[in-house]
Amino acid sequence: MNWLELKSGSDVRGRACGDGAVITEEVARALGMAFVNKLSRESGKPAREITVALGRDSRITGPKLLEAAAEGIRRMGATSVNFGLCTTPAMFMCIITPGFEPDGSIMITASHHPWDRNGLKFFTKRGGIESKEVEALLTEAQELSAAPGEETGRAEEKAFLPVYTEQLAQRIRQGLHTDAELPLQGIHIVVDAGNGAGGFYADMLARLGADTQGSQFLEPDGMFPNHIPNPENPDAIASLRNAVLHSGADLGVIFDTDCDRAAVADANGQEINRNRLIALISGILLERIPGATVVTDSVTSTGLRKYIEKRGGVHYRFKRGYRNVIDEAVRLNQEGTPCPLAIETSGHAALQENHFLDDGMYLVTVLIVKAMEMKHQGKHLSSLIADLEEPVESAEIRLNILEKDFRPRGQEAIQRVLDRTESCASWHLAPDNREGVRVLFDLDGKEESGWFLVRLSVHDPVIPINCESDVPGGVRKMLSELLAVLDGIQGIDLAPLKKACE
Repeated sequence: MNWLELKSGSDVRGRACGDGAVITEEVARALGMAFVNKLSRESGKPAREITVALGRDSRITGPKLLEAAAEGIRRMGATSVNFGLCTTPAMFMCIITPGFEPDGSIMITASHHPWDRNGLKFFTKRGGIESKEVEALLTEAQELSAAPGEETGRAEEKAFLPVYTEQLAQRIRQGLHTDAELPLQGIHIVVDAGNGAGGFYADMLARLGADTQGSQFLEPDGMFPNHIPNPENPDAIASLRNAVLHSGADLGVIFDTDCDRAAVADANGQEINRNRLIALISGILLERIPGATVVTDSVTSTGLRKYIEKRGGVHYRFKRGYRNVIDEAVRLNQEGTPCPLAIETSGHAALQENHFLDDGMYLVTVLIVKAMEMKHQGKHLSSLIADLEEPVESAEIRLNILEKDFRPRGQEAIQRVLDRTESCASWHLAPDNREGVRVLFDLDGKEESGWFLVRLSVHDPVIPINCESDVPGGVRKMLSELLAVLDGIQGIDLAPLKKACE
């Protein structure tokens, strides 16, 4: 096996049980060893002085993979600290929290993926490691996997989740400008943890005075028996919506398995995710930071741009990938452009006030503070996005590239679209085109009333196409024109695009 195939963006991920398992104890052990070497090189400290914290989500393979990674850490003479069940954001926060401050940390998780998947995320004092660092780590780990060794380091167990929980509770008190024991008294919030790691959040809200009746799936269960723990999954969102309506709650919140992504539902059961979620948190931050820039991924809507600009902000579309939007927001701030938020339509959100940490639970905490303020005013949180313009039609299509060396073929398709855009008066290249080709259309005489984005997936042999229209029939019209451009290209399955044009 080529271990580099285990890389998924800036994580390591794959099947962890059953036939074809690739995330094995051997892999976890070797990655623990390689991570100690990395931390030792970067810090200049000998391995025996290195400490690595480990946490996991609720997956059934989590305990054995955590212990295998811990064993690898101890084989290098370093100290492993087992936090047990934890969240991904907490595994970074421990590094900067006095009394803990390990040299690095490892989270055992596969995010929202099915129960039989698992993986590892790595953090240093700089935050999550980047894609190239993951490649280097996997290469070194594969070399170390055959090396004999015995444990010479120390094993410790600590509880960090209660500390992280208190950090969130303090954010609520600070946001509401109170040190009251029950700052959330009078608001009803439903929590859906999807049987992942986030069930403790409902307990925290209850301790702060919130009514949490109707909360569901709080118990960790690595088989995810109720729904996929994914804030984008229609069944998961429907389950949250029903819980809110049934209990008469003011707000519902849902997390993915490791709690770095989230979404909410309002008192009417309206889902607030994707563009709505971005608009909501952008509106809140722009009240505090007038004229700020919001960095999003490339597939956000025209209505979102108008919403942000109406509030005096700047909408800065960038590339897909949560690390990409975070890194770009950090860069803009370093150049002197105020940018308090980096967020993907998937629900990955990082706030400058929270170290640009990708933390869905922190995002929800900020939203709850605002919801409580508005509750006192007799208003609902969703009223903040009442003027968000949403498309009449939208579509997302994925075209599989059938060739093993898929990038050249994908780039050929992108170039065809770009050439057409440059030669056709009715196709307008978006001024903020930073990934693939985003084309604007004036449909039924309405300026910029439709768009599509054609791009090459970062990791997979896929060409994703996103399309939105503000007029009926616009999606079919735009995709039909796109099909005419791509028709006849070899090595790409155009069947999904043809079906969308029927």
